[in-house]
Amino acid sequence: MGKIARKIGALLYYTIGTHLPLSTSGLHIGQKAFRAFCGKLMLKKCGKKVNIEKGAMFSSRVSLGDYSGIGMNARINGTCTIGNCVMMGGDVVVITHNHSFARTDIPMMEQGFEAEKPVVIGNDVWIGDRVVILPGVHVGDGAILAAGAVVNRDVPPYAIVGGVPAKVIRMRR
Repeated sequence: MGKIARKIGALLYYTIGTHLPLSTSGLHIGQKAFRAFCGKLMLKKCGKKVNIEKGAMFSSRVSLGDYSGIGMNARINGTCTIGNCVMMGGDVVVITHNHSFARTDIPMMEQGFEAEKPVVIGNDVWIGDRVVILPGVHVGDGAILAAGAVVNRDVPPYAIVGGVPAKVIRMRR
């Protein structure tokens, strides 16, 4: 989509869509379809039958696969590729860049940022509530990220990870 379409999508989403009821609420006023329409305008790529929930904030550099969702109040900063059939809980945070801190002779807040490290989430992934995914992480197909996990390294396909920092609890296969 072009810049104008992205801006229109963002305007519609952030002024109306983000305030509409949850998709799972008993009130069905087209909120899911409206937010999906906004996603198609705003996102780098937006698949079919997506679910963008109330209060989610995300970069236009997000790619969202078919049948995938962005959870309630999620925050996705920067470049993130989300595969097909991904379930995302509420309050998930995806971070793709970090502050520079190599020098000790000047305050960290004056050192700027490191280069962006995109996050890639595979297909058929379940991301629990309040998961934090840090820069450069690749989540393999079929993985489960347990609620509250802080994921600071790549997750193998079909792994169940949890904890702070996240560790493999067991494999699904």
